[in-house]
Amino acid sequence: MQRGSLAMVSRKEAPAVWQFRWSEKGLDGTRVQRKRVIGTIERYPNEAAARSAVTVLLAEINSEKARVRTRSITVAELCDHFEQRELAKDNTWRSHATKKTYQACLNRWVRPHWQQYDLAEVRTIEVESWLRRLPLANSSCAKIRNLMSVLFNHACRYELFDRNPIHLVRQSAKRRRTPTVLIPAEIKALVDNLSIRERTLVLLAVSTGLRQSELFGLKWCDIDFSQGTMNVTRSIVYGVVGQCKAESSQKPVPIHPLVADALLVWRKQSTYIKTDDWVFASRRHRGRHPVWGQAILRKYVRPVAEKVGIQKCIGWHTFRHYAESATMPNRNSETLRNSKSCKSCCGIQRCDPHWMSTPRRSLPPNMQLRQPSCR
Repeated sequence: MQRGSLAMVSRKEAPAVWQFRWSEKGLDGTRVQRKRVIGTIERYPNEAAARSAVTVLLAEINSEKARVRTRSITVAELCDHFEQRELAKDNTWRSHATKKTYQACLNRWVRPHWQQYDLAEVRTIEVESWLRRLPLANSSCAKIRNLMSVLFNHACRYELFDRNPIHLVRQSAKRRRTPTVLIPAEIKALVDNLSIRERTLVLLAVSTGLRQSELFGLKWCDIDFSQGTMNVTRSIVYGVVGQCKAESSQKPVPIHPLVADALLVWRKQSTYIKTDDWVFASRRHRGRHPVWGQAILRKYVRPVAEKVGIQKCIGWHTFRHYAESATMPNRNSETLRNSKSCKSCCGIQRCDPHWMSTPRRSLPPNMQLRQPSCR
């Protein structure tokens, strides 16, 4: 039976981390050295705390088959095991964005309330009541519920527990209020007062329904001006490039002629125009990365919206909602209110042959392309 060893490893631009090291017998019978980062010294200030975090991992290492432990483990220990196995950098089962979201949700909501509970003490009704008390939107509560279910499925997979009490937890994801949707007059007023870069971004967003991650993940090689189409092949979240969220997102998207003209004007004024350059490259990073979407929204789009009298709260997903309402104009307000997401509507242009043969009609009528100065 081995206990492994803990070592404090320093890093150049971040706090030092605890690293757990142990050995395993390889396929050829030789011992193979293994190591895994447990957490930062800010999270585990001393070796005793770090040692406690690897309790479940150590029990699994010392067992030829991962049997159910003789004593029940706590939710905190399960979270540690889940992070070490599923949220590690070398685990490619989940995207970087999902790992970040899971980590934040565990630290902000799950751990503070449930960390002292044994797995056997977690009750369905108690979890349901706790979710009702959280000061969050229904969709956020549903995500927490789903994450807790993933946690218990993880425990069952590694034979750390024998059931999932979250399966019967009821939690609606229905919206409490209608999402903000801009009208054509507001879109026209907004784009007429934006500079060419932000104008092109907004036109792309409202005419294609692209997600923010897909919008800023575009490169010039993805756009075929001769065919009037655009291939969405990547997304970028938290500065990390990855695959698109859905398979349907990777299908060709038709480009409205007005948007194509705006893209050509922007390319003439942009510093980074090579085939492999980002369409909206950051000058601060010398074109190595695209601009930060939330910064563009905060510094340019929202101030202009307030200036032209738009009092609605605007985000990149607001333009996606506009594309949804323009794609399916016959949907009444009740249908829009009950819609959980707009992925099915915004995905029409990516899979409908008829849609591919006709320009998008989601742009406001009589909009003319002008050439404002480039910021």
